[in-house]
Amino acid sequence: MSELNNLVKLVKNKKKRLGQGHGSGRGKTAGRGTKGQKARGKIPSYFEGGALPLIKRLPFRRGKGKNKLFKKKPIIVNVKTLNLLPKGATVDIKTLVLHNIVDEKDAVENGVKILGDGTLTVLLTVALPTSKGARGKIEKMGGKVTSL
Repeated sequence: MSELNNLVKLVKNKKKRLGQGHGSGRGKTAGRGTKGQKARGKIPSYFEGGALPLIKRLPFRRGKGKNKLFKKKPIIVNVKTLNLLPKGATVDIKTLVLHNIVDEKDAVENGVKILGDGTLTVLLTVALPTSKGARGKIEKMGGKVTSL
C-alpha cells in the first residue's frame, strides 16, 4: 500500500515553464523569436498571414451527388446469415432483431437488404428488399420473397 510520502509517479516529464529567466534557456522571448504577430498575440492555426484562406480558395460543391455523404445505406445481411433462423420463419426486421442479427435502432433508421453471399439451407419467407442473387437462392430452396 502506498503512503502520501511514497506515491507512484504519474507524470513522466514536467511541463516546460517558459520565460523563467536567463538560466532556464527559455527566458525573455520564451522560444517565440523576436517581434511579429506570432510572438505577441494568439492567432488561429489556420491563419495564413492575410492571404486568401485555403477554404475560400477551394471551389463550391455544386450539383448532383453533393450530399452522398449523408445518404443512408441499408444494413446488409447475407443469405448465409439467414441459416441461423428457424425453418419456415418470416424474415423481417423484427425477426432479425429478435435473433440478434441486426441492431434495432440502425435497422429501423436505415433499413435492411438481403444479399446473396453464401448458401441457404433453411426454407424461409423473406419480407425485405433483396438482390437478384439472394432472391434466386431463396426461391431455389422453396422459400418466398414478398418485396415491400
